Amino acid sequence: MYFAALLARTEDGWQASDTELDNVESLSDLADLARESSVDDDTVLVLIEQEDSWFGVVRVDGEDDPRVYLSDAAAARRNAYGSMLTDELLGRDDAEGDLGSLPDLDGTEDGEPEPEEDEADAPDAARPVPAGPLGDHLILDDLGVGSKELRSFDGDALSGIADALGCTEVLEAVR
Repeated sequence: MYFAALLARTEDGWQASDTELDNVESLSDLADLARESSVDDDTVLVLIEQEDSWFGVVRVDGEDDPRVYLSDAAAARRNAYGSMLTDELLGRDDAEGDLGSLPDLDGTEDGEPEPEEDEADAPDAARPVPAGPLGDHLILDDLGVGSKELRSFDGDALSGIADALGCTEVLEAVR
């Protein structure tokens, strides 16, 4: 199971809304969803958490390109939405260009490990996903959550991020 929420920055603070990602097939779709909840092109954070195994933050500022951070790329890769974000960060092209070609994983399927290939001969899509954090470590730096603090979050990371942003009650109201 995963949890996803949108945090939109406003003049009055943060507004939160839970969101379903069923219609999201690409990072572009996710950015559009975030922009729809934006007030005056302010910052919107998409927070995704997979049962304490990984979390992701997608930041959209107006029409700028979205910025992405994943706490554990290898763990995120086992989930359809995490896989989409991992592929985006690694510059990989999905065979179909969307989530339609990925299995519908909820993070509970382990599956069999893929056979290892000589990395030099492997195409980009077959190379292993790095374990650990991936993406923009400074994604929340100007909001008071530095790179070191972001990388230290584990367990209920989204609550830790909300605490640091001063919007714990707002996020908990949509959980």
